[in-house]
Amino acid sequence: MKKQTAAGVFFNGLIKENPTFVQLLGMCPTLAVTTSLKNGIGMGLSAAAVLVASNVIISLLRKLIPQKVRIAAYIVIIAAFVTMIQMLLEAFLPDLSSSLGIFIPLIVVNCIILARAEAFASKNSVLHSAADGLGIGLGFTAALCLISSVREILGAGTIFDIRLYGGNIKPMSIITLAPGGFIVLGMLVAAVNFIMRRREDKKNG
Repeated sequence: MKKQTAAGVFFNGLIKENPTFVQLLGMCPTLAVTTSLKNGIGMGLSAAAVLVASNVIISLLRKLIPQKVRIAAYIVIIAAFVTMIQMLLEAFLPDLSSSLGIFIPLIVVNCIILARAEAFASKNSVLHSAADGLGIGLGFTAALCLISSVREILGAGTIFDIRLYGGNIKPMSIITLAPGGFIVLGMLVAAVNFIMRRREDKKNG
């Protein structure tokens, strides 16, 4: 089996192994914070920063961490970077920090971060681990931005707090609620997988 390049690893995480639309990981923050595009961008980039940093450190230390305590060690490393991100948000973007609330600290136990640490960073080089973290992180960010854009435009009638509709058109407020989140997510997952399957069929055909 041919070994992937760093670029291949990056694009694989971004598209083929997209954590939201393909692997269906991290559903709790995905549904909870995507009521506005600002929240989607903030949550996605925060998770991406933690992914890249933790992947690099875990890859560097992979031969030094004892097998029996590897998960605990990963959580400690991830928690350190999450704490840094939380403190930076509180210092420079307090409104965003308040809006995201508990979901920033919960990045520590996000299954996307732990899965990449265990499945990839602990077994691969620093360069490939960094590329994997960046690809998965930006794939997660792109998915959150797409979901939150649809929910904010249809459910609130705004984008970045700029009103889009006139007085005669009322937004569908249910889209900003939990049922609307499931509906939008399901439709986008179906659309993305349909497009990817069509492309695979064309390549194979």
